[in-house]
Amino acid sequence: MSEQKALWWQNLPAEEIVRHAKEVCDIAILPIGAIEQHGPHCPCGDDDFNAIGMAELISKKTGVMLLPCPMYGSHPYHHWKMPGNIPLTYETHIGLIMDIVRGAQVAGYNKFIILSAHGQVSSTIVAVHKLGIEGIFALSLHWYDFLRDNQDVLDDYMWHADEAETSVALYLFPELVDMSKAGKGGGEPLVDRKFIIAPGQRPRPGMMYHFEGTFARPEYKELENGIIGDATKATREKGEKIVTGVVDHVAELIEDIRSRYAVGEKPPVG
Repeated sequence: MSEQKALWWQNLPAEEIVRHAKEVCDIAILPIGAIEQHGPHCPCGDDDFNAIGMAELISKKTGVMLLPCPMYGSHPYHHWKMPGNIPLTYETHIGLIMDIVRGAQVAGYNKFIILSAHGQVSSTIVAVHKLGIEGIFALSLHWYDFLRDNQDVLDDYMWHADEAETSVALYLFPELVDMSKAGKGGGEPLVDRKFIIAPGQRPRPGMMYHFEGTFARPEYKELENGIIGDATKATREKGEKIVTGVVDHVAELIEDIRSRYAVGEKPPVG
């Protein structure tokens, strides 16, 4: 499908939203991020802007509807109390996601992709399974785990406000990035790093996902500049490769869903 205008729900009249679901495509993407500090060089809306930017490119390529990004997200325990972060409780975030999806379903949308640019798998996975109990087809993916870059583009594994996130920011919203303030930072986990799968890392035997335990010290006690990794390695070119890879993978997923289920057909979840 040739590139077209991105379809943002909030920019369209209700009649057009309903018609699109009925006649063109009943797949909707919910981009989600968080309000979280991203060092002295990137904005606190970094995750939201990453999710929004990627979602917009996906919509242009595939013609799927985009639900408004709610901006706030849930956070792992070690993000709490860090200045700049505004975390939602897990229960609040799960309910928020579910209510947005339920509302979109009323307009005729039957297939949902939750595209996250922030570490909130603790709420997104629960949300999609609770939606599944209601018979709703919903997929949750975090862009970095969906991409699984294993140093094909990046020099280092992704952590936070680092080479990866800053590169994506330089590609999607460079006007909000100040590379003169980019630096290096990070703390030490409470177990050997060899046991922890970094975001987007291809796992090996003997490794745990980075949200499967309380591996980290609280950020407000440990991080001096809010960075985990080396943001000085970031480039726009790396960001373009990352974003293009994510967009292509999600577009392929969307085409698979389309090939299996006609417009208006509900996948047999319940």
